[in-house]
Parts: sequence; C-alpha cells; structure tokens
Amino acid sequence: MTVKEALCVLPQYILPQHSLSVLLSKLTHSENPTVKKLFIEQIIKHYGVDMSEALQQDLSQFTSFNDFFTRELKPGARRWPDALGAVACPADGAVSQAGAITDGTIFQAKGKSFTATALLGGCSERAAPFQNGQFTTIYLAPKDYHRLHMPITGTLKEMVHVPGRLFSVNTVTTANVPGLFARNERVCCLFDTAVGPMALVLVGAIFVSSIETVWHGVVTPPTIRSVRQWSYGSDAPTFSIGAEMGRFNMGSTIIVLFGKDAMQWQDGFSAGKTVRLGEQIGRLL
Repeated sequence: MTVKEALCVLPQYILPQHSLSVLLSKLTHSENPTVKKLFIEQIIKHYGVDMSEALQQDLSQFTSFNDFFTRELKPGARRWPDALGAVACPADGAVSQAGAITDGTIFQAKGKSFTATALLGGCSERAAPFQNGQFTTIYLAPKDYHRLHMPITGTLKEMVHVPGRLFSVNTVTTANVPGLFARNERVCCLFDTAVGPMALVLVGAIFVSSIETVWHGVVTPPTIRSVRQWSYGSDAPTFSIGAEMGRFNMGSTIIVLFGKDAMQWQDGFSAGKTVRLGEQIGRLL
C-alpha cells in the first residue's frame, strides 16, 4: 500500500461509517429547495451526468437529491439484447472483476479474495450452488443510472440482509481492504432461472443511505446486528430480463453469481471495462 493509498484507506477503519451515512441520508432526502438544488447541480457538473437520458429533465421537479439520483430513464434509453440466451448487464457502471468462482472463492483485487459463503451471509448451503460457477462485480459511479435490472429472467426465492461495515467501494479501497464485499452491509437476492440459481448481491458503501428492492421496498436502513432472511414460496414473483429489481439510494456495487456450467462471459468482458445497462455481457450455456 502506497502512502497515498494508506491516507485514503486507513482512516475508514476508524470513521463512524454508519453515522456519516445517516447524516448524508438526511441531506440527500431533504426537500429544502436550496439544499437539493446545490447537491444536484454540483453532481451534474462534477461528474458530467447526462441528463438527456433522463425521463424528467426539469431539475426543479425532483423532490430531493435522492429523487434525482434514482431518476428514471427515458423509454428506449437502453436497449436489451435480442439474442436467445443472452445475459444482459444489470447496471450502468464499470467492471471491477469478472471470472470463475474457484473452489468457492471470488477474486477481489491484487491477490485479495473472499468466499461465496461469506458474501451470502455465512451460509454454506446457500453458497453451494455457486461452487465453480461464474461471477462479476460491477461498480456504479455517481454519474451512473442507479436502478438495477434483471440480467436474465428469474423467479425470486430468497432475500438476505447481511449487516456489516460501510467501506468505500472505489478502486483504491477495493485493492487494499481484504474481503471488502463480504465485510460491507449487503442485500443478497437469490433467484431460480432456466440455467439454475442466480444471485444478485447489492453491496452498500459509505454514504449509501439505503438499498431497496421493488418487491420489499427499503431493506436498509435500519442497520441491524444479525442476518435477516425472507423466503418466497409458490407465489414468488418472476421477473423478466430487463425488469427493474432494486436500486441504490447513492451509489455502490452489484455482484452477480451463476452456478457451474450455466453461462460464460463475452470476450473482452473483464476488469476495467465500462458497461451500460442492457448490453449483452454473456450467454447462457
């Protein structure tokens, strides 16, 4: 770790991560016209947000900064693959990593990794279907669209809220905090699909004020001390490819898991690649 990296990473171990996130949540949900206008304009200017894609382009119509941050896209702003068996990108962002889950282990960065069991709340039975499967980790920057969509059609079977820390998920922190994605608070959504199990893991981070799903609403906050789990039976909802499944109120990371021999990633789909919601990133086997 370089001195510059240390100055970025080490203070995060002692920061009151959840308290800071609660404070920012209050600010980003404020309907005060001055507060929301300042936040929205600064983010658009600093990150170069493309508002031409937004369904609502009149900034004054957003009720809060968070309303702007989770804005809808215009119809047709993203295209979904026509190819049979295509796996679509679930979010705008950049690929942090993609590849095989080797003996239950998922690569993070620079020799660091974590287990699927740890990621999915410490349950080995929950992680077993993903043994020697495939994964990708996609980071959403502040300029990106922050709703998450289904990469393939799936039926919801289980949702798990796992408590944890709220380290940043930027490139520097990811490269230097061991087991980062299995340490941060997260919401794991498990689906049955035509090729077996699929997991979509929504990972929180510092200043991510909440994570929500379309079937449950806000899952976090509140912050909790133990794992919470919801099982869905015969009336479980099925979501088609491209359907919205959740969102980040402020940005973070989504991890996608597939089982063994279920799919393969497209050539060139690897760490560092910029991706857009709906583009084909893999194919089912």
